[in-house]
Amino acid sequence: MADWVHVCEAEGIEQEGVIRFDHRGKTYAVYRSPEDHYFCTDGLCTHEAVHLADGLVTDHEIECPKHSGIFDYRTGDAKRLPACRNLNTYPARLVGGRVEILIG
Repeated sequence: MADWVHVCEAEGIEQEGVIRFDHRGKTYAVYRSPEDHYFCTDGLCTHEAVHLADGLVTDHEIECPKHSGIFDYRTGDAKRLPACRNLNTYPARLVGGRVEILIG
């Protein structure tokens, strides 16, 4: 069963930023877009399992810090090699100033 899980307060993620969130043995990356919307993907690059939260966020993309693969964090789509497999995405929401993600 999927549950909404508290990640952080809204201010915990800078605009056009990303944070790492670990929950039940899995790593997630949680993003704040330029429009102040929140998104969540798997936290590890599909190329070599590097933490995406250490990467660069620009507009709606995350660049992996190791080999510069790029993903659209809204859809999980791999946009630039060497990343060739898409990321899983998870619903994210803002409730009462708190960022939550839906994970199962």
